[in-house]
Amino acid sequence: MSLDFPLDRTAAPVPGAERRAILADPGFGRWFTDHMAVAAWDAEHGWHDGGVRPLAPFTLHPGAAVFHYGQEIFEGLKAYRHADGGVWLFRPGDNARRFARSARRLALPELPEAAFVRAVEELVRADAAWVPEPDGGAGGGAATPGPDPSASGPSVSDPSAPDPSASGSGEQSLYLRPFLIATESFLGVRPSAEALFRVIASPAGPYFPSGVTGVTLWVTETYSRAAIGGTGAAKCGGNYAGSLAAQTEARENGCEQVLYLDSAGRGTIEESGTMNLCLVTRDGELLTPALGTILEGVTRDTVLALAPELGLRPVERTISLAELRAGAEDGTVTEVFAAGTAAVLTPVTGFKGAGHAFTVGDGTPGPTTLALRRTVLDLQYGRTEDRHGWLHRVL
Repeated sequence: MSLDFPLDRTAAPVPGAERRAILADPGFGRWFTDHMAVAAWDAEHGWHDGGVRPLAPFTLHPGAAVFHYGQEIFEGLKAYRHADGGVWLFRPGDNARRFARSARRLALPELPEAAFVRAVEELVRADAAWVPEPDGGAGGGAATPGPDPSASGPSVSDPSAPDPSASGSGEQSLYLRPFLIATESFLGVRPSAEALFRVIASPAGPYFPSGVTGVTLWVTETYSRAAIGGTGAAKCGGNYAGSLAAQTEARENGCEQVLYLDSAGRGTIEESGTMNLCLVTRDGELLTPALGTILEGVTRDTVLALAPELGLRPVERTISLAELRAGAEDGTVTEVFAAGTAAVLTPVTGFKGAGHAFTVGDGTPGPTTLALRRTVLDLQYGRTEDRHGWLHRVL
């Protein structure tokens, strides 16, 4: 049975002047739009009660399973306004499929892919005025005919052209957060027979407002992110709650984020905080840890697919900390970056750990990292050809 999301428009939207002031400097995750997409599931009726409704708190019984057993999942993706006023999503089907995989791992009901995409689309349509202009304008422009991102054109940005992302501009978007929580009130350890699905939205400014600079990672020997057979490949809140102590440890040691090693003690690298890690080598390889205990990132997959267009050979395999350290010291590893939805690509320029520290390259963001980052952004904002069919038009 098809799950629809009819709009029940709010009678009290954020006033236009207030919304424009928010969009002028939204930060990340600080403000929310006027509506949310909703749906419910229970074992008897399946998925039902879909809609787009006014954003509002909702009430749960204190015995709801999500509070006691952490049975919940979420996703993160963005809507982008292009120069012609149109609004597009980037690879929403991949987020929908990962959402279903996460649900399966957490014993939650799987939302059909079409319903996931439809919920996101309808929320974006309802709150289109909240999608910022890519140059930091107030948004709200109507879609007008203009260049089609699927039309012919260069697939990789011209390196001689100005790069708006290098100065932290040109990256405004609407961040979308679908989530699914177990809501049956009971205190027995079993899968919940009831669940609620929601999608909320928050305008997002550039992750690096003052420009893209390198970060240093703390190699933790105290904490691990996931184990074989665990929830590392699922996007669930418990993974992130467990990461907070490690992030604190990193900051206490003068680093911006943490690098996790495998839980089995083999000394192999996994994720950088909440992002996938990638290495660029002197002989033209783009290396990244193989999947299994890490999240299958959409940005990670995008970068691997684009790598050949920049003359790189994508390789997914086990990478040890010893290999990374030796490669950085002898120049075999020339650049390192982390990939994720929020920051796109984050240059990693150094590592610190108990009794050691080393720099990557000359300690500044590398040209390949910046070129890949710009290529991804140009695709997302329709500034270059979409040869992969990743863009999904909403308006």
